Amino acid sequence: MGRKYVFADESGNFDFSRSASASRYFILVTLTLPDCSLGQEVLDLRRQLAWEGHGLETEFHATEDKQAVRDRVFALLATRDFRIDATILEKSKAKPTIRVTDERFYQLAWYLHMKYVAPLVIGANDEVLVIGASIGTRRQRAGFRSAVSDVARQVLPTARFQVASWSAASDPCLQVADYCAWALQRKWERADDRSYRLIAPQIRTEFDAFSIGGVHYY
Repeated sequence: MGRKYVFADESGNFDFSRSASASRYFILVTLTLPDCSLGQEVLDLRRQLAWEGHGLETEFHATEDKQAVRDRVFALLATRDFRIDATILEKSKAKPTIRVTDERFYQLAWYLHMKYVAPLVIGANDEVLVIGASIGTRRQRAGFRSAVSDVARQVLPTARFQVASWSAASDPCLQVADYCAWALQRKWERADDRSYRLIAPQIRTEFDAFSIGGVHYY
């Protein structure tokens, strides 16, 4: 028995159209950790980068960080032993009935992800803290958190769990999840696997949930 930590982030958006701003994929990424020491190392790196004059004004955020900063973060992650799992949903293959609301689609992503991943990483006697990066409006955040809690009740092999939704700025392990989601997003959306290859040894599952579907709904 032990306590495990699952940190999650997503890439992509809820725009189900062919507009230029719409992502092709919605990608859910989780990190499974036995403790949060990796987060302390990330904080130490941020302080070191500040000492070196990189002038970081906010938390690590892969989309906004300079390449020199991203290089240092990925260099750290590449040498650490942790587990990454990813579920990829090609949004145009999602039936209209499963995307009637953003919360409904979000819950489906979590269900598909955790139904497969949870038995691989969580035992019946484990305690689990699931922390997702908060997204959306205040009303949506409550709905998203409720969706994750509902999935946890359905699929976790233990009843000893808690679910939280925090800003990425509040926890460095969520910033690691952001970096991992960004690397996967670059690979799937842009065929750019530069950063993906650096963390590939830590990626244990990468599930294309709609791979066998041939129908595109928009």
